[in-house]
Formats: sequence, structure tokens, C-alpha cells
Amino acid sequence: MKIKPINAALGAEVTGINLADLSEQDFQALYDAWLHYCVLVVRQQSLTENSLVSFSKRMGKLELPPASEARVSGDGGASLPEIWTISNVTVKGKAIGALGNLEADWHSDMSYRPAPPAASVLYAREIPKSGGNTSFANMYAAYFNMPESLKAEISRLHVRHDSAYTSVGTLRADSRAVEDLSEVEGAIHPTILVHPETGREALFLGRRLNASFIELPNDVSERLLDRVWEHCSNSDFVYEHIWEVGDLVIWDNRCTLHRRDAFDNDARRVMWRTQIKNTHVA
Repeated sequence: MKIKPINAALGAEVTGINLADLSEQDFQALYDAWLHYCVLVVRQQSLTENSLVSFSKRMGKLELPPASEARVSGDGGASLPEIWTISNVTVKGKAIGALGNLEADWHSDMSYRPAPPAASVLYAREIPKSGGNTSFANMYAAYFNMPESLKAEISRLHVRHDSAYTSVGTLRADSRAVEDLSEVEGAIHPTILVHPETGREALFLGRRLNASFIELPNDVSERLLDRVWEHCSNSDFVYEHIWEVGDLVIWDNRCTLHRRDAFDNDARRVMWRTQIKNTHVA
């Protein structure tokens, strides 16, 4: 197994392993590298649904997709309940997966929950010829390199995370449209997170849409969040992943943000995702 850093921001590429047949020693090295680099790109995997779930369970307990994410199986859609299909493909007019072909804004997964997942695992089954790239931003680095004056402004603040909309801006099933920030429903988290496994400090912002600092008036909150987001999405903190079939990417949801480029809806993109519960919540 070889682990090679991708760029100065974050991420490492892993080659020379088969995740379906991984020794305990190699798994521990992989896990330690994930904590260190935040994002791992494991190349040239050939996984079944069962082998993807088995590997993911070694990372921790799995989150099951909510009922609102349920889709039809077939034509690339996964059948096991632990796997979320992310795809634009339809079968007889019904989507086999979530999120379609639209651009996904910067976000951390399910931050609107009281205990968001610790990690996400995304496996590329089919990819378009262009578009659909996924970018990751290092929130350790964003916080470490933040101006001290801005750190001081946000150090004791908490963000409310909107639960109504997906990362592509569509309204979730059983949610109502948000007309005003006072109507936002979702978990409240400290802006600065102390990572439960590494002890390092990171920004934890979730998503910009309908977010607010609960301690501030809405207009003041909006201006301050704009400044924070402008800083944290700086290209110095970002790695853009161009997918290949067989890539499996694992990211730490507690110290990264990610986004996705849109792609041609006539092309096919089929991804299988699992999510790892955060069992280290205080």
C-alpha cells in the first residue's frame, strides 16, 4: 500500500490495496492516514454492494438513509439499505438515486442533525466524460489561517443549520419552504469544532443557505457569515477531485466541506455512498 499526499491543502491518494480484502494492519494505516489527510482517494477498486458495506463498517457504525432518500433499485441503483445511491439516472420515470445532475453547494453532510456523521464514503460506479467533479475544503487550515480579528468575532458563536433544503437547493420531502431566517429549523452547533479524535480545532459551518449565528441579529449574522465563507472557500484550502470509475473517496465530515460541479443530465453518473455515524459526540 502506498499513501501519497495530493496537494498542500488536504488529501492523499492510496494505491496498491484491495478494500474488499484488507488486513487489520493496512486498515489501521488507512484510518490513521484519513485522520491526518482528511480526504483519502483510493484508486482502482472493484466493489460489490456487500464489500462496500463491509469495508464501511470497519470505519464505524453506519447511518441508514432517511426515508426521504429512498429510491428505486436497478440500472445501477443499490439495493442494500446501508447504501445511498447518488445519481441522475431514472427508471420508468423514477430516480434511482438522489441529487440529480445539479451543482451542489459547499456543505458538510447532514449538519442539520444534532449528531452529523463522522465520515462519508463515496464509490464511483459510472461517471460522465466531463463535469461532476467533487471539491473538498480543509476546515482545519481555514481556521488556522483565519485572521485573529475574525477568529475573535466568531469564537463564541453558534450556527443554526437549515434542515429544509438539500445541497443542490431542492426542498426535502416533508419540509416547508423557508421564507425568513426566523423560520429555519435544524440543529445548532458551535462555529469552532474541536475534533473528537485529533483534538484539533476546525470551522464547522455546514452550508451557507439559511444559516445564521443565533446570538446575532439577522443582518449582522448575514454580513459576518459572508466574510467567514469568503475566507473558508479560498482555493488555498481546496482539492478538486476528478473522478475515475473505481475511485473510492473517504472524507472526514467534521473537518472538511465539499461541493460538486453540475454535469450534463444526458450523461450517466452513478455513485454509491455510505455514511459513518459520529460515535465520538460528547
